[in-house]
Amino acid sequence: MIQASICTIGDEILIGQVIDTNSSRIATALEEAGIRVTRMLSIGDNREEILSNLRNELEINDIVITTGGLGPTKDDITKGVLAELSGSKGYVENPEQLAIVQQILHSRGLDMLEINRAQALVPDRCEVIPNRLGTAPVMVFRFPEDTFGATLFALPGVPFEAIGALPSVMEDIRAHYPLDHILHHSVMVYGIAESALSELIAPWEDALPKDMHLAYLPNPVTGIRLRLSIYGGEEAEQKARVQEQLKGLEALLGELVYSDGDDTLQATVGRLLKAIGKTVSTAESCTGGMISHLITSVPGASAYYLGSVISYAVSVKKNVLGIPAETIQTAGVVSSTVAAAMAEGVRRTIGTDYAVSTTGLAGPDGDEFNPVGTVWIGVAGPNGTKTVKKIFKNDRKRNIERFAASALDELRKMIISDLK
Repeated sequence: MIQASICTIGDEILIGQVIDTNSSRIATALEEAGIRVTRMLSIGDNREEILSNLRNELEINDIVITTGGLGPTKDDITKGVLAELSGSKGYVENPEQLAIVQQILHSRGLDMLEINRAQALVPDRCEVIPNRLGTAPVMVFRFPEDTFGATLFALPGVPFEAIGALPSVMEDIRAHYPLDHILHHSVMVYGIAESALSELIAPWEDALPKDMHLAYLPNPVTGIRLRLSIYGGEEAEQKARVQEQLKGLEALLGELVYSDGDDTLQATVGRLLKAIGKTVSTAESCTGGMISHLITSVPGASAYYLGSVISYAVSVKKNVLGIPAETIQTAGVVSSTVAAAMAEGVRRTIGTDYAVSTTGLAGPDGDEFNPVGTVWIGVAGPNGTKTVKKIFKNDRKRNIERFAASALDELRKMIISDLK
């Protein structure tokens, strides 16, 4: 299988001044083409570091893609290092890139300076893929078998330019390399800790064929993505083999699985509601609109989502949702009773088939009855109301995310239960 490495070059990445978005986009394109990405590196603007790291990557990979360090200023040293690495004797001017540089400068009302013209100069041992979105071209170095036997693509660092050049880079790769197929299949799980999940499915995981690889990818909003991968082989055969393995996994996990694919909880809830022609509303206190945001992030949510009441204050719980003052005083704001009353109140007020509510303490403080991270979730539907208490031990932001995701999951489970 063809292997690749992705290297970002520039001190700005290492000091956290710039976030590297190029590597993930490039890795996705490589994986989709059937190329296995072995690693991602970030290298500073240091000649020796760039040389030693690129030599190492070229030794163990078929393809190396770099981004950054190709600008016109003195701190952009990548071009010179690549000239040295490739054994180039000098530089040549690429007329196509020079014409692009001229056009870009003229469109901005700027004169051509020597520093701009130098952008079109490339080492004499490289091929050029013109960069039509910027001044620095993509340089392609094909190292012979008696050196590295690999290909290096040097892309500009500006994300707009790097990703804009990626289709041409992938076209070149396809023209020069025999590519295998890589299959990734995800199963989305919610409502179980990663460690507990690993223990639960350990016998199934241990019995997987050696060419199948399982990864655990946790996320506070989407739960745990279990990604099963096969590198190499025919696509149809890969899919059939994965589906056969998934039967055993889903038998172990039951309703913990909410999607056989890459769906989110909110997309899954939306699909269920659309399938049965039902609607939903939300009453949120501690989540402050997070559930509504997640629901409405799905295109077409207007078909099933009608509205929300952000009942952050006790007065809104009483005056808008119709919860009696004595109920709140007796049970407490963070309670099963209030969560149920909130869900029933918003369902009645807005007129939906289902409603979900949250009342809790995201932090930084708890109260005399509830620790930080406590949430009561209420779900009301055509067949009644249920409440669930959960306690998460995270910071405020993470608690709010987990509260909202858990509310969506409880809503999902009620809808599925009603369908049965």
